[in-house]
Amino acid sequence: MPMKYVINGVRYHVDTWGTGFPLLLLHGFTGNSEGWKEFAPFWKNHSKTIALDIIGHGKSASPPDIGHYQIEESAAVINSLLEKMGIGKIDVLGYSMGGRLALTFAVNYPEKVRKLILESASPGLRTESERYERRIQDETLSKRIRKEGIKNFVDYWENIPLFQSQNSLPAKIRTRIRSQRLANSIDGLANSLNGMGTGVQPSWWDELAHLEMPVLLVTGNLDQKFCRIAEEMSKILPNVQWKTAEDAGHAIHVEKPELFGTIVSGFLSQTGENNTNGSKD
Repeated sequence: MPMKYVINGVRYHVDTWGTGFPLLLLHGFTGNSEGWKEFAPFWKNHSKTIALDIIGHGKSASPPDIGHYQIEESAAVINSLLEKMGIGKIDVLGYSMGGRLALTFAVNYPEKVRKLILESASPGLRTESERYERRIQDETLSKRIRKEGIKNFVDYWENIPLFQSQNSLPAKIRTRIRSQRLANSIDGLANSLNGMGTGVQPSWWDELAHLEMPVLLVTGNLDQKFCRIAEEMSKILPNVQWKTAEDAGHAIHVEKPELFGTIVSGFLSQTGENNTNGSKD
């Protein structure tokens, strides 16, 4: 059921379905909440899913003030959203940019998170020099979006190495993903890069050891960069499982949806919290 919420003067679009313990779904950069709907058959019987269009994406607003896009501000918005919905505790699943937001929420509001699922996500960059370099890259991309428009940017974005493994997907799926990307606004994507990019978010590496909730890391074996990041994270998180999908790249939920849906369902259905640190299947 689609709903609208206004928080700090910004309109947010939320879609919900299913019954059970609440599960917040956070999409990646250029995506939206629609991408999660195919997982309803997997999760609807044990989770009430709450799919949010992150600021600057989908049907949520794209305000000009860059401050609204800062990742800790977006985590505070999620907290306000849960309060408006009368939800005290929640499971959180985030992909890529949405995974960084999910982790930011878990770090800042650990008492609100029962279980955390991070798909191809990172705690950020460790050093200021790395963050500065990334900010320059993101500013360049942001200017490109404003100069060339959404279509030209999406043409470029679809062909970066991170998404090469998606070229073998059926045309129908690739068309659906492209449509989601094209539906975004110039301001929304440009401001998201400058406000919520990896270069401007805090590094959460030192906070990982303090997260006590069960955490599931999901990566694709073709995405070597994020497999390395997950391996490092799995050595620090106290209560972690790490699952790697074969023949999948960055977006496991897109490339291997049945496997992804099953992995997530299994993790959410576990009743015990005595997971083995760093376990990998």
